[in-house]
Amino acid sequence: MALQLTPFAAIALRYGAVATAGFVAARLIPRGRFPNVVEAQMDRAPKGLRLRRAHGQISGSARITRHTRLWRFGPRFRIDGTALARLKIRRLT
Repeated sequence: MALQLTPFAAIALRYGAVATAGFVAARLIPRGRFPNVVEAQMDRAPKGLRLRRAHGQISGSARITRHTRLWRFGPRFRIDGTALARLKIRRLT
């Protein structure tokens, strides 16, 4: 029985086009700089979820830290996610 390659070729072209577009975009977009002051502030954020209210605004921070291993005896990684946010809502008349 013959194997039809047309559906496989269409899928390969689609994924190839997406991969090429991603590669070109990664080469053209300049790397952003992250200020050291902001990095230090994120390191000082408390673990867990915190919400604060003061003077008509709500400020929040969230920090999650996990230790994980890829395989049973593979390398260990520490994953640290931090988010700082502020939400201001003003009533306009």
